[in-house]
Amino acid sequence: MNSQQNASGVEFGLRAVQFSRLTRRGILLGLSLPQLIVLAIGVLSIVGALYAGGGMLLAWTAPVWVLCATLAWTPVGGRKLIEWVPVTTRWLSRTAAGQRVFRRRIMKPRPAGTLALPGDAAALREWEDPETGAAMIHDPHAQTLTAIVGVSHPAFVLLDPGEQERRVATWGRVLATTCRSGRIARLQICERTLPDGGSGLVEWWRRHGTDDGSWTSTVYRELIDRAGPAGERHATTISLALDLRTAARQVRTNGGGIKGAAAVLRQEMTTLTTALRAAELTVTGWLTPAEVAVILRAAYDPAAAASLERHGEIGRSLATAGPVAVTETWNRVRSDSAHHAVLWISEWPRSQVYPGFLAPVLLSSGIQRAFSLICTPIRSDQAARDIRKKKTELISDAAQRAKMGQIEDASQTAEYGDVLQQEADLTAGHGVLRYTGLISISAPSVDELDTAVAAIEQAAIQASCETRRLVGQQAQAFTVAALPLCRTV
Repeated sequence: MNSQQNASGVEFGLRAVQFSRLTRRGILLGLSLPQLIVLAIGVLSIVGALYAGGGMLLAWTAPVWVLCATLAWTPVGGRKLIEWVPVTTRWLSRTAAGQRVFRRRIMKPRPAGTLALPGDAAALREWEDPETGAAMIHDPHAQTLTAIVGVSHPAFVLLDPGEQERRVATWGRVLATTCRSGRIARLQICERTLPDGGSGLVEWWRRHGTDDGSWTSTVYRELIDRAGPAGERHATTISLALDLRTAARQVRTNGGGIKGAAAVLRQEMTTLTTALRAAELTVTGWLTPAEVAVILRAAYDPAAAASLERHGEIGRSLATAGPVAVTETWNRVRSDSAHHAVLWISEWPRSQVYPGFLAPVLLSSGIQRAFSLICTPIRSDQAARDIRKKKTELISDAAQRAKMGQIEDASQTAEYGDVLQQEADLTAGHGVLRYTGLISISAPSVDELDTAVAAIEQAAIQASCETRRLVGQQAQAFTVAALPLCRTV
């Protein structure tokens, strides 16, 4: 049953939703720009050989046009060979420069206000807002300023269908608020599993227990000490990134610099907090630098997470929250006490699904993972231009295929239907967002990591999703998926 009736007899139904397909459109006849370039090189070599020397010269130039055809048409790992060239080139350049290995220089102090993170995240700067006490992360390259809020919520899958539908509608209003702002670069929802250090049990025993030294109280206290670290809990954060380029005028109005940017971000934080409370999500507060430091340390060093939670006085400095060592390979990354692998949700469900379809992934037990959903708001004018461009490309490609006698593919028809639905939603006043789903899996050893990755991939199949490992860029993908810093890969 996916419906219920209220006291007045009005029926509330849990409506199914459908995601748009991943756009894989090209410039001409579905061919991307790299494919067109290599095919043009191959055609020019053939034509030049025929005009210059005929069949003999054509045979001599065969390696060129055969290689071009192979690069343009041969699929490997869901991509054409030519699309692997940028990834492989960047990987080889980073390998030659020694950028796949990071070791902290403990004898060399870092500049004040920087986060002790490796790779391209080393440029991030910390700013503690004097009014709210929140930690604001400044990315000077992407020109964003990010704040992180902790939220708690009831188990969605345990709610009745009518309540689920109501909460989905209120969450949609939260996203619509983000779209209307025009100054938000990204919104990241990060849900991660953490080893429970037992602080909740310890706190309950401190308040309600009677530690009188008796045999019963001693056994009970020992059980709490042993059961705590063996547990598992879920934590959810929402990160809000202010686009400093778009908000440049408001930043100057508020005094300019990082202080002016913080003032503008505080306005967006207040708006988001109001929207979250209206959606009946409990806001636990904007994270302080100490709380952000614990998240970063626990992501890179999961073995220390339980101890950090149980001992509130250690691991609270952002200057030392980063990893001591990081080693990146083609399909995984090693940091401190764990191995990590990042999966990209390359295809969301193509058929209609009900809210809560990700339950197999989010409720998988015994696996330490972080699920990040990165939402990029698109301004209504830009979204309208993109939709018109897609419609024009689809219609022109259909006309071109008709001239060539090709039969219309069902996937192309479905893609055109998705564009029409997006146009209708935009006309109705809804916001447009681009979603990126990433899953970071961590384990103490490579064998355990492979087992956990296989389990998550199977869970994604049950959720009607397709996942792919982000090979060649695992270190960068890990900072995006496992850390709530609202970054992109």
